[in-house]
Amino acid sequence: MTDVPADRFPWRQVVVAAFLPTILFSIGEGAIIPIIPVVANGLGADIAGAALVSAMIVVGELLGDIPAGALVARIGERTAMIGASVLSIVGVLISVLAPNPWVLGIGILLIGVATAVFALARHAFMTSFVPPVYRARALSTLGGTFRFGYLVGPFVTAGVIQATGSAANAFWIHLAACLAAIIVLIALHDPEDAVTTRPGPAAREVEAADRGLFRTITANRRVLATLGTGSALVAALRASRNVILPLWAVSIGIDEATMAIIIGSAAALDFGLFYAGGWIMDRFGRLWTAVPSMIGLGLSHLLLAFTHDVPHAAVWFAVIAGLLSLSNGIGAGILMTLGADLADPARPAPFLGAWRFTNDTGAAVAPLLIWGVTAAASLPIAAGVMGVLGLAGALELRIFVPKYTTRRRPRG
Repeated sequence: MTDVPADRFPWRQVVVAAFLPTILFSIGEGAIIPIIPVVANGLGADIAGAALVSAMIVVGELLGDIPAGALVARIGERTAMIGASVLSIVGVLISVLAPNPWVLGIGILLIGVATAVFALARHAFMTSFVPPVYRARALSTLGGTFRFGYLVGPFVTAGVIQATGSAANAFWIHLAACLAAIIVLIALHDPEDAVTTRPGPAAREVEAADRGLFRTITANRRVLATLGTGSALVAALRASRNVILPLWAVSIGIDEATMAIIIGSAAALDFGLFYAGGWIMDRFGRLWTAVPSMIGLGLSHLLLAFTHDVPHAAVWFAVIAGLLSLSNGIGAGILMTLGADLADPARPAPFLGAWRFTNDTGAAVAPLLIWGVTAAASLPIAAGVMGVLGLAGALELRIFVPKYTTRRRPRG
């Protein structure tokens, strides 16, 4: 692999081809996330059942991490992203035609699998080719593209619901976004071509065969069991936010269009902070965004737990949605940056697959935990449980981020 000096990295040639497909894909995903529990509820699921269906997107991401590292190493980033977009379209069609919550859950699961492959492919590219001195800012920008999708998507959904009267029509937004991403991936040059040459197919096959997911987990079990646990809690709190806010809106009686507008407005704050978080990480270190982000997410969940039955619950909902987005925004890119710090730049996909599998385990468990606690007790208690886990995660990161990243963090 050719090493490109930081001052010669061809940003202008790379940025559109690297980020535009991700923006398109994430707009589609952002459009459907708020309406999944609404559609599930309309198909007959109760609040706990809607939480379970919503959880399928992160369960799918967890399952997708298993083959993603080897798949990306074998066929390349661009081909993997095209295949992921096609799979996501299949999931959308199943969701649109679903006669009951169970079939809807299968469609959402496939969308989650596709998301895992798509995200890992772009993460691997950025890890290999972006100069380390810019790493956190580049990966925060990549995280910002997802946040941009989560900002735009809900507003598009709100418009579609207002025009058609059906929340389920938001799935067509994701289908159109996936088609657009495929067209862009095919039409634009591969960003790899602008910066370096990569191993051919034979080398990728050897890499994929030699570094499978579970073998990579075993080889890196110490860091994954320590720092990986903290990162899994970060992912859990982020997944909780995406699930618990739509459920909360349904529970307190906010209509679908208003819910989409509130969540979309909160996403604007989230999106606006992504570059600041990356700059802080590159300048001062990973700890300076990781811990404040988790403290904010934990405290916001705890505050939410006490507002379900208070007067003006909808106003409290909007305020706390903003606090959650503020907390999440300052931590933009932290999980991808930590993974890139630890991965081998020459062959990052296997380790990144293991890293993302660890993180997505937390993301998958969180909605299932919310479902279980809600079914056994109530949604406010579920919010409180997630808040406590958030504070525990902040402590975990405070202990292990310096241990594993101090010697690796590039200065610049």
